Amino acid sequence: MPTTNNNTVPQLTPALLMLLAATCGLLVASLYFAQPLSAPIGQELGLSPQAAGLVVTLAQLGYCVGLFLLTPLGDILENKRLVLSTMGCAALALVIAAVAPTQHSFLLACLLVGIGACAVQMLVPLAAHMAEPARRGHVIGKMTGGLLLGILLARPVASAMAGVAGWRSVFAVSALLTAGMLVVVWRRLPPLHPGVHAPYRELVASMGRLFVAHRPLRKRALSQAAMFGTFSLFWTAVPWLLLGRGMTQQGLALFALAGAGGAFIAPWAGKLADHGHTRALTVGAMCVTALAFGATAAGGPLWLLLVAAVLVDAGVQANHVIGQREVLGLDPAARNRVNSVYMGTFFIGGAIGSSVAGLLFHQGWWAVAMAGTLLPMLALAIYLALDGTPRTLAKGGQAAG
Repeated sequence: MPTTNNNTVPQLTPALLMLLAATCGLLVASLYFAQPLSAPIGQELGLSPQAAGLVVTLAQLGYCVGLFLLTPLGDILENKRLVLSTMGCAALALVIAAVAPTQHSFLLACLLVGIGACAVQMLVPLAAHMAEPARRGHVIGKMTGGLLLGILLARPVASAMAGVAGWRSVFAVSALLTAGMLVVVWRRLPPLHPGVHAPYRELVASMGRLFVAHRPLRKRALSQAAMFGTFSLFWTAVPWLLLGRGMTQQGLALFALAGAGGAFIAPWAGKLADHGHTRALTVGAMCVTALAFGATAAGGPLWLLLVAAVLVDAGVQANHVIGQREVLGLDPAARNRVNSVYMGTFFIGGAIGSSVAGLLFHQGWWAVAMAGTLLPMLALAIYLALDGTPRTLAKGGQAAG
């Protein structure tokens, strides 16, 4: 059985919080750089349109692998060393992607980029652990804001850079920035020794038991999987729709940049969750996402697609902040494992959403919009079905929302 010791928790200063949020944004952006570049990458490396869709899917699956196999180590290994090692792997994988001579080496690099990017989900629970309980939602909102801003800015930045210097420059510059950020994190992040002692095999096996033991974890992980499937579906398919209408890569970059406005809801959602509005925010986020996506069923004018992009992003992000705040309060001694189960589950949903986007888009945008409407409704059904009598959070004294 795991044993625990009490340790002094380092102080989370505003400057350190900003650094960790920026690091999350940079790392997670690497998962999505290839999303708007699938056409030029496929042309140079000889990827079919179907195989090009695997570029983002492999990165997301690599992220899931890292979540299930690496991030649980944060409960037994010194956190700073673990974060730095994983960030180093991410930088190396980006270098491989930048110089990959064949489609197979590039696809392998995408998988490795995803594994290295899981350092994000070592930093988020670390920041939540260092935060005061009354500010945990606010801190997670800030971290998630940085993370999701990285996701949303990845597309316009990648499109703009590829239009000037080619798609390989995107991965080369990302590798340099990741290496530079690694040095800053090494200098600024204090070490944190966890209080859990357990064999690695038992640590990984315990994640299944955590999923079974905590109904709020099942509720949040499964419902957010459907929500993130909506997010991936929209942002994988909408570039095809817009490029098919004659939009340039630069125009697509501006569209994605405008759509990134939804990221600013994350800190606001975290603050409201701290004040007990989790249920209303959750239901509202799911309904808004479904209505926004469904409104584009006819293809819509550009302004409608842009409004939908902002609302889909805002709904998915708000639900994630609220859900992650809840699950990170369930078991402080297992915060990394609980977070791994939550994040890994919903990223599987994202990988499914991006992988089926091509099949649905082949039928027409209406099929994409139909799926994008039904998935948030599935999320709502899961949430309501598992949202029984509130339970008391471990050591928190707050009701799970």
